[in-house]
Amino acid sequence: MKRLEGRVAIVTGASRGIGAGIALGFAREGANLVLTARTASDLDAVADVVRAQGADALCVPADLGSEDDIRRIAEETLRRYGRTDILVNNAGIIHPPINLVDFDAQLWRRVMDVNLTGAALLTKAVLPGMIERGTGKIINISSVGGRRGAKGRSAYRVTKAGLISLTESLAAELKPHGIDVTCICPGGVDTPGFRDAFPAGKGPSGTSGLMAPDEIAQVAIFLASDASSAITGAIIDAFGNSNPLFR
Repeated sequence: MKRLEGRVAIVTGASRGIGAGIALGFAREGANLVLTARTASDLDAVADVVRAQGADALCVPADLGSEDDIRRIAEETLRRYGRTDILVNNAGIIHPPINLVDFDAQLWRRVMDVNLTGAALLTKAVLPGMIERGTGKIINISSVGGRRGAKGRSAYRVTKAGLISLTESLAAELKPHGIDVTCICPGGVDTPGFRDAFPAGKGPSGTSGLMAPDEIAQVAIFLASDASSAITGAIIDAFGNSNPLFR
């Protein structure tokens, strides 16, 4: 039996990078996927691979900065599958280095809306069904950047720290309803977003010291499965070669 056989998982930011890696990992374990991101063509490419692995996929192009789009993700999932078993809040904007004194207020709000508020509102949208059924798994994707601040990274790191706190708060609220909420803090992962933000880190995973997206997907599969039944409110550091213990 596959670990996620027949379950329905929403993965945000699923068109590339960690989100695509998690979606494909879930599909290999038997889950049906609701894939959401802004670019429909990129979602379709991931969906093709999901289907080739024998799972079903629903693509919902959406902007997590839009409350209407967030409601639509939850509604289309319910219409297609009748429920949401797993939610992975992965979508995020990584802004270039900008000191706060130079930070455009509109960009600041955009990062907050997509990275943090969008995750909270999508969680809110799927919770009634999870609470009614008395089961569910919510996995938030934070970052090593959620553990401490850094020059020029204030907006991004504030949102990632916020996801850690959101995880702990929701875990306390939802455990009585049979819902587990956890968080993964990846270190450097070889994704297009990481390479755009940190050009010096460009290169294949095997030569740059960056992790492959599937390494994070394996952690997410465990957290989404029944094997993690004893775990909620946990913040799991998956730092790879960026682990401060190595310094």
